[in-house]
Amino acid sequence: MASKKPENHKTQHIGWLRAAVLGANDGIISTSSLIVGVASSGANHNSIMVAGIAALIAGAASMAAGEYVSVSSQLDTEKADIAIERIEILTDPESEKNELAEIYVGRGLERSLAIQVAEQLMNKDALTAHTRDELGISDIVSAKPIQAAVSSAAAFTIGASLPLIAVFISSLSNLILMVSCTSLVFLTVLGALAAYVGGANMRISAIRVTFWGALAIALTAMVGKFFGTTTL
Repeated sequence: MASKKPENHKTQHIGWLRAAVLGANDGIISTSSLIVGVASSGANHNSIMVAGIAALIAGAASMAAGEYVSVSSQLDTEKADIAIERIEILTDPESEKNELAEIYVGRGLERSLAIQVAEQLMNKDALTAHTRDELGISDIVSAKPIQAAVSSAAAFTIGASLPLIAVFISSLSNLILMVSCTSLVFLTVLGALAAYVGGANMRISAIRVTFWGALAIALTAMVGKFFGTTTL
């Protein structure tokens, strides 16, 4: 008997990948943009560094809180839908079996076979069958608030640390150029890496995230230059 070839599907990465990429992108773009904006206003090196550190701390906390609240709301909705299904299975199992069978008919099974499949799945674990096939909720896509919050905060911190390192090693005269260039390089690499892990087009992903990063940095630089004043 031939052994089954192992499959490496990309959907298993969806949950953590989304939060990690969003956090890292936001960390790089928001922190580097703020740094460039403050630097363009004529602030000194220490003020720029303090602003960058404050952006890192505030951003990481905001990402964690935002992801936790958002994903918790999704989880609450999932739990409510599952509770409804549990009651319907207990009170009217025959209708629920027919409903499940109709789903399989819609996917291409003959009605007689669909009814047999629905009966067997209902006998084994009715709630899991309805949760997966009717509601579209599984272990892979189920909401995980704490995981999303922690990964987002950690990713943001890592992303925000990169432009801060550039500030630390740069002199005031070349700080804007150094932060801008290194941040765009980081964004390009991150976009390509995220696409690779997710099985998407690396070139398109890298160009997309780099473009929006460059736009954000340019806009904040203009604001800093326009509204800033040189500190003597």
